[in-house]
Amino acid sequence: MQSSHTFAVGSAVFDEPNLVSAAGLVPVLELAEQTGLSRLIGEHVDLPSTRVASGAVNPAGKLTTIIGGMMCGADSIDDVNLLRAGGTPRVFDEVYAPSTLGIFLREFTFGHSNQLAAVAREHLIALAARTALLPGIKQRAFLDIDSLLRPVYGRHKQGASFGHAKIASRALLRLGLSPQITTLSTERAAPVIAEARLRSGKAGSGRAAAWQVKQAINTARGCGADTIMLRGDSAFGTKKVMATCVEEGVEFSLSVARNKRISTAIGGIDDDAYIPVHYPGAVEDPDTGELISDAEVAETPYTLRLGRGRTLTVRLIVRRVKDARYPDALFPVWRYHPFVTNSELPTTEADITHRRHAIVETTFADLISGPLAHIPSGLFAANCAWLACAVIAHNLLRAAGTLAGGDAAVARGATLRRDLVNVPARFAAPARKPTLHLPAHWPRQIEWQSLWHNIIGYPTAQPRAA
Repeated sequence: MQSSHTFAVGSAVFDEPNLVSAAGLVPVLELAEQTGLSRLIGEHVDLPSTRVASGAVNPAGKLTTIIGGMMCGADSIDDVNLLRAGGTPRVFDEVYAPSTLGIFLREFTFGHSNQLAAVAREHLIALAARTALLPGIKQRAFLDIDSLLRPVYGRHKQGASFGHAKIASRALLRLGLSPQITTLSTERAAPVIAEARLRSGKAGSGRAAAWQVKQAINTARGCGADTIMLRGDSAFGTKKVMATCVEEGVEFSLSVARNKRISTAIGGIDDDAYIPVHYPGAVEDPDTGELISDAEVAETPYTLRLGRGRTLTVRLIVRRVKDARYPDALFPVWRYHPFVTNSELPTTEADITHRRHAIVETTFADLISGPLAHIPSGLFAANCAWLACAVIAHNLLRAAGTLAGGDAAVARGATLRRDLVNVPARFAAPARKPTLHLPAHWPRQIEWQSLWHNIIGYPTAQPRAA
């Protein structure tokens, strides 16, 4: 493909005052108002100015500016400046400069960031009530908890410390901060973020997990969940997390670390008890119809000692796979992967359900390719507020994809930003009737119009903040 015109040096000029670079923000931010985002911020975030006299003025307008920038792809405070270009300030009120937003974020303390996290939880509940964000949530909802390490490079980042990371199967130490994320999903829905908390880089993956699990369970129930299952890796397979699940009346499916008692229980399982499990690549024997798979599962009862004389009997399910390091061994060499659960699912179904915990990695990928590509501020509390805004932006994008329908309902965040949000348009207001002129033959025109009609044509359920 090549240009069909011969351009001169002066052929490109930045002089169009009515061009909006991200027309998809209009319906998405309208959805935010319909679900009461500004009202929730006004009710929960009480931020007194301590450094600059006007630094904490109008938190709703400043936070929605940050969230709008994130939905356009901003991964630093300076990137939010794209909302001030062209006709965007004519379409939206209260579009703030990055310098003003930086001053505002520096007014946050850790307690104020917790207030904003409460806004994110309640807003998710409102989104679930307004849209079909979580289809099938009445049957079973899944909470997946995990943590990641985001590297930082400045020497003055509060809370930054060296934590363990794995890159290309190699374990190493990296300087960074560690968000702990709990996602909420169903069999048919892409995950949304129910809870998030920023910690120092050296914090253990399972630190304060029981508290976060309890908060996430309350959020899931607010979204309409009845049967809830918590899934996690061995860092979260602790007695405290399991006890929290039992107290809250939810199921759990948690990997456990190998120890002497676990190894003894695994050794007590008879070889005949293992049955093949249908993973991708498993085939049926054409003669017998039996499943041929390198993976097999079995289970045995296992009693956990919770302390203070309390015990809990669970199902220890063990998946074993042939060790690829010994392909020519005379007898199979197995690698064992145990997890415990209190669900009543059949053994093979419980194993397949447990392995779907990896869905949380799609949320991590969305955050890393979006707002958490960088940790912008030097202040830890400001970064906590940035993470809470990223949670709200992620959930809003997921809700927008649901209303757009089709493939957008389960699309990646980067895809939603490209196809639904970052759509250029020319703003005009003939006879005081605001109109957006979008590109003809836009490849996602049907989904974009579906999003527009489902939001703009919907009566505003929440009063706008004054």
